[in-house]
Amino acid sequence: MSISVQWLATGRRKSSVARVYLRPGKGNVTVNKQSVEEYFDRATLRMVLRQPLELVNMTENFDVIVNVCGGGKTGQAGAVLHGIARALCNYDAKLRPTLKHAGFLTRDSRAKERKKYGQAAARARFQFSKR
Repeated sequence: MSISVQWLATGRRKSSVARVYLRPGKGNVTVNKQSVEEYFDRATLRMVLRQPLELVNMTENFDVIVNVCGGGKTGQAGAVLHGIARALCNYDAKLRPTLKHAGFLTRDSRAKERKKYGQAAARARFQFSKR
């Protein structure tokens, strides 16, 4: 099966990376060769990754194929949202202001802070005692 037209983009959040492929279709979403309902069992996560398509009223226009790895389910859902938004911009540059205003094109750069030596954790210190 040869795909003649598709738009791809990469989305990232925390340590998750999602490769997103948009293809003309009927609105099917596949994540790691599973349906979105199987992969993201929480309804809030499924809602999160549909937001960019719902914002531009293209939920039924594209099939979305996603390969995602790293991190947890919430970070992966955020990475998929970022990837879908970027792929929509590749499809039509006129959608960029709408998606940018909604905050879907901004990469959420927050990540876990590293543990420092001489401390119990990233910011927590070992208990201090004078004696």
